[in-house]
Amino acid sequence: MAVLVRLDEVLLARRMTLTELAQAVDITLANLSILKTGKARAIRFTTLDAICRVLECQPGDILVHADTAEETDADD
Repeated sequence: MAVLVRLDEVLLARRMTLTELAQAVDITLANLSILKTGKARAIRFTTLDAICRVLECQPGDILVHADTAEETDADD
């Protein structure tokens, strides 16, 4: 997949569990888990907006293009 989901990293930085996020966003834990593991084929902008609002982040903090992620990892 060309787009990586970095929800784990953002959750860890915010000290929030997936269950807490699911409740705050009003999305099922199963659907959020599918997104977190990168198995989702799509995400609604309303869902992405809600996640970003709760986590106080930008979409680019959660979704990263694989080429960009490789460049970022190489800089470390």
